[in-house]
Parts: sequence; structure tokens; C-alpha cells
Amino acid sequence: MPPDRDALPVELRRFVAYLETERRASAHTVRAYLVDLGQWSAYLAEAGQPVVPASPALVRGFLARQAGEAGATSLARKLSALRSLYRFLVREGLAPGNPARAVASPKRPKRLPEVLPEEEVAALVEAPAHLTAPLELRDRAFLELLYGSGLRVSELTGLDVADVDLPQRLVRVLGKRNKERIVPFGRTAAEAVERWLDGGRPVLAAQPGHAGHEGALFLNWRGGRLTSRSVARRLDRWVLATGLPRHVHPHVLRHCFATHLLGNGADLRGIQELLGHASLSTTQRYTHLDWKRLAAVYDAAHPRARAAAAPRRGGAKG
Repeated sequence: MPPDRDALPVELRRFVAYLETERRASAHTVRAYLVDLGQWSAYLAEAGQPVVPASPALVRGFLARQAGEAGATSLARKLSALRSLYRFLVREGLAPGNPARAVASPKRPKRLPEVLPEEEVAALVEAPAHLTAPLELRDRAFLELLYGSGLRVSELTGLDVADVDLPQRLVRVLGKRNKERIVPFGRTAAEAVERWLDGGRPVLAAQPGHAGHEGALFLNWRGGRLTSRSVARRLDRWVLATGLPRHVHPHVLRHCFATHLLGNGADLRGIQELLGHASLSTTQRYTHLDWKRLAAVYDAAHPRARAAAAPRRGGAKG
């Protein structure tokens, strides 16, 4: 649980204000920073040390203390938070240097994204296909968009009706750090969204909770904007109905979008643009999931692979 920001030292409060105003960080990001910085502040107070100046030894001691309760990924995030904090303080002339820069990041295990086979995704997305109740029409539409456009679930729930261009089959997405991108979607997704807009959304828009959510593309049963938690809960329902032998987080459909595009010949940089990744290295992790296709490309392209596959001419002479 994040600490009361008013109880934090003034340097930390200024940094959090910077995150909210200049960086326009999401509420989730700010909350994570508050947790990490609150722990750092408590550690310094226990050691009788101020926020400024600090030392690499204090940073290492803090991470060593946290290592008993946090894994490598969490420790790396905490170190990143401290680096960002002191980078800001140095820039503002409030600290003489960044003590966290001299501390090496803990090695994090490389985890490949979870991906479902194409046939399992198809079964999941099409599970509500023959149902006509408003909630089922909505679910089919957002499942098609999640898989068909690779949207983050927060991007999906943030969509307004005006963001969708059905004739052109394009959706305008506001991604991380308010970065806008235009993403295409397929004909089946367009048809599902159109059915939702014509036959499902008007019913939910007539509910009392619709006031203040007039522009939202996806609505809950009360008429309000659909939330990420509701998307996950409804997805669980369709996973159960489909009989898939696994839990499926909404973000898995984004991984499936990227991996299946790559497996069918899409360009990696094009996938990067569609996903809204700032760095190509983030997108490159999907190449590790597609060994079958890469092996086929190798067999078809490498001279020695082709030579091995070709029948030998003639036979050995004795």
C-alpha cells in the first residue's frame, strides 16, 4: 500500500508532482513509485540519513534489505525508481549527484510472453459469436479488437466511439505516455463492433449509470465505461466456456497478436509500430517464440540446408 504522500520528505513530494504533471504518468505508475519511494524514505529514516545527499552504499543496503521480500524484477524496478528520483533532483539542482547510477541492476530472469496457438485464440474469440444479448455482443467486439489490433486492455477500455473508423477499419489509440497511434483491424472485428454499436450498446446506454460516459465505446451493464477488471472477468468466462486448459490474461491476446503476425511473415518494425513499442528491443522478444518458422526459413534459404535436403546423384563407386 502506498504511503501518505504528505508524510514523505519534500524532495520525494516534488518528484511525485513532476511525474503527475510533466511526465503525465498513469495513476498505476505513480502508485508504484509511491510504494518504492515510501520504502526508501523509511529506510533512510531508520538509518538516520537524509534524502540528499545519499550514497551508493545506502542504495545497496536498501536493495539488500528489500531482497528478502522482493524478486529480481521488483528490485530492478525499485532501483529504476531511485535512479529516476535522483536524476530529477540533480536536474533541479537539489542533489549533487545520482547515487543510484553506480549500483548495478540485479539480473532479471528472461520470461517469454505466453502465447496461445492460433486455433485456440480463434475458438476463444468466436465463443460469443452466435449470442445476441448486449453483453455477448460487446464481449465478441472487444475480444476481436484485443486480438485483431493488439491493444493493451487499458487502451481498449479508454476507447471512445469516435476513435473507431469502421469504413476504413482503423482505431485511434492513446497509449503509454499519451502517445497516439492508428491501428488497423480486420473485417471480422469491424463486423463485431458494428453489431455491438447497432444492437448492444444502445441497450446499455439506456441504463441509469450511462450519464457521464456518453462517448465510451464499451459499456458495462450499468451503462458506465467498461473497466480492465471487467474485461478480465468476462474473458475468464469465455475461457471456461471454450474449455481451454489454462488461465488467459487479457494481455495474452496482445502477445498472440504480435506472435501470430510475425509467424505469418509480418515485418518486425511494422509490428513495433502496431504495438506502440518505443524500442524495437521490446518487440524482438517475440522472435524467440517463432522457432518453427525460423527453422523453415533457414531450410529454404541456406545453401547447405538445401544441399542436405536434395537427393544425391549417382552412387558410390567401389
